[in-house]
Amino acid sequence: MPKICSISTYKAPHTLTQQNAQQLTKELFQQHMPRLERLLKVFHNGGIETRQLCVPAEWHRTQRSFAERNQLYMELATQYSVEVIQQCLSNEHFLTSPVTPSSIDAIIFVSTTGLATPSIDARVMNILPFSDRLRRMPLWGLGCAGGAAGISRAFDYCKAYPTAKVLVVCVELCSLTFQTEDIRKSNIVGASLFADGAAAVLICGDEADVELRCAVPHIIHSASKLLPNSEQVMGWDVQNSGLHVIFQKSIPAIINSWLRPFITEFLEEQYLTERDVAYFIAHPGGKKVLEAYEQALFLTTEQTAVARAILQQFGNMSSPTVLYVLEQFMLQNKESYKFGLLVALGPGFCGEAVLVEWGT
Repeated sequence: MPKICSISTYKAPHTLTQQNAQQLTKELFQQHMPRLERLLKVFHNGGIETRQLCVPAEWHRTQRSFAERNQLYMELATQYSVEVIQQCLSNEHFLTSPVTPSSIDAIIFVSTTGLATPSIDARVMNILPFSDRLRRMPLWGLGCAGGAAGISRAFDYCKAYPTAKVLVVCVELCSLTFQTEDIRKSNIVGASLFADGAAAVLICGDEADVELRCAVPHIIHSASKLLPNSEQVMGWDVQNSGLHVIFQKSIPAIINSWLRPFITEFLEEQYLTERDVAYFIAHPGGKKVLEAYEQALFLTTEQTAVARAILQQFGNMSSPTVLYVLEQFMLQNKESYKFGLLVALGPGFCGEAVLVEWGT
């Protein structure tokens, strides 16, 4: 079975408390939104205390063009990718010796918060010594589901090529998409939740040449599911000024009704039930999303504690967030032969699930 051999995350340089985020939002919108005070309660109710941004909060006091923000996205996404890849390939907690970039067979780059052609992975290849025969698979548009989807696609690749080493790199700079002129409720909700982050995961096939220091998650299977005709649940409204967030309040209700049949069917295909899963590795989209996970899958707050802690410290960073949760589970050196379920939801509306089992 392909296995997740190493992982690393990146902490963006500017920390913003939730109180300061609320105050900035109030200053920017109070002249244009008469019911703003009521909407600002989402900052208190989201389960977030701090977030990290790629720019200082004051940067948003000046109106920025889409071109300016996207140029900064390309520069910083490349920089953060390089740093998090280097950390992942030399992480001594998991690897007995560093893995060289030249030995990587494929890279899956995941992002939805900026545009780049050539994609960011090509720019990274001009900085780090990857082979010029590296197979590149950029994934765009999966939003919060992207981290889990990247792992799923790497799993598929390593099943086809058992000697392969694949990097999954997720970078999201959500703060650069913030619209200071957008007075819709979804923009305020997004401002209360989203943050910036990056993560890299090394996934290796059964026959890959890599030595590990501890038990790591082995990928058993993965699954994807789409809710038909749900394009308006979450995503981007692309306008001349940039990417405007679509974020419906019905998301927790959709999770409650739609997620359990998907997960139950997926586990049954592996002759398992929810009771067989020891570790629930969830993308913490928000406090209400975590509560919906708990209700839909009959989880305890203890089972979602790691995801809740990541949300509290980092906010919702879109695609890499679930990898921050996964990193914490891997650092705890979980017991061998225990199952874990990695789940993330995103635009489509869609779900990605990855079943893992810890082993050496």
